[in-house]
Amino acid sequence: MISLFPKAILIITVLTIVSYLIICVGLLLFQNRLIFFPSKTIEKTPDLLGMLYQEVWLKLPDSTSESEQINGWWIPGDSDIVILDLHGNSSNIGGNLGYAKQFHHLGFSVFLIDYRGYGCSSDRFPCEQRVYEDAELAFNYLVNSRNIPPDKIVVFGHSLGGAIAIELATKHPQIAGLIIESSFTSILDMVKVKKQYRIFPINWLLHQRFDSLAKVRELKMPILFTHGTADELVTASMSEQLYQACPEPKQLLMIPDADHNHVKEMGGDRYRETIKKFVESL
Repeated sequence: MISLFPKAILIITVLTIVSYLIICVGLLLFQNRLIFFPSKTIEKTPDLLGMLYQEVWLKLPDSTSESEQINGWWIPGDSDIVILDLHGNSSNIGGNLGYAKQFHHLGFSVFLIDYRGYGCSSDRFPCEQRVYEDAELAFNYLVNSRNIPPDKIVVFGHSLGGAIAIELATKHPQIAGLIIESSFTSILDMVKVKKQYRIFPINWLLHQRFDSLAKVRELKMPILFTHGTADELVTASMSEQLYQACPEPKQLLMIPDADHNHVKEMGGDRYRETIKKFVESL
C-alpha cells in the first residue's frame, strides 16, 4: 500500500505539468479569443437616433477573398472636422452610437467602422494586426474617397479602440488629434493585474501586445485622454501613465465615479465642453 504513494505523486506531478503546458499552448494559440468579444448582431442604427447616414463597405486591398471587407457608417455633420470612431473589444458599431450621437450633436461628421469579426463586417476573427489594418483602411477611405484632409480628422478610440487609434496615429502624424477614452497602457499590463495568469510566462507567450505606452512617446499631435475614476476594468492610472508619457500638447480629463463605459454620461456638460473645445482648438 505504501508503495502506491510515490506512483500517485508521480502521476499527479506529470498530469499537472501536462495540464500546465496545455494551458500555455492554449494561451499562445488562442489569446486573441481572450481579448476580442465581437458581436454580429446590430441592435441600433443611426436613423433610430435621428441621424441620417450612409452605409459603407470597404474591401481589404491585399485580401485574397472578395468577401473580406469591413462595414461602416458615414454620418455627415455641419463641421469640416471628421471623427473616426474606433470602438472597443466587444459589441459593434451599433453599441457605439452614443458617442457618434454626441459628436454629431456637436456638429462633427462621424465615421464608425466594425473590424473584421464584428457586426456586418466579414467573419474572420480579429487579432491585433487585423484591427490595425481595418483602421488603416477606414482612414484611407476618408482621405482618398471622401477627400478629407488628414488635418481635419480626429481619431477617437474607446478602450481597446484607444490602442488602435494610437497605432494609427503613429502611421499618420498629420492627423488633427486623438481622443483616447478609458484605454490601457498595454495588454501585458492588463494581464499582470489578473491573478489567474501570474503562474504563466505571459511575457514569453503574449503576441497580442497593443503596447500603447511605448507608442505615445513618439506622437506629435494633440491628445486628450479621458477616464472614469471608478473604472474597474481598466484602472484610471493607466490613462495617467499614458498622459505622462506623451509629449505636449496633451490634456487629461478624469471623471469622478464614472466606470468603464459611462464616462460620457457621468461627465455631462463638463465632458461635452472639454471634447468641443479640444476639437475646435485643433
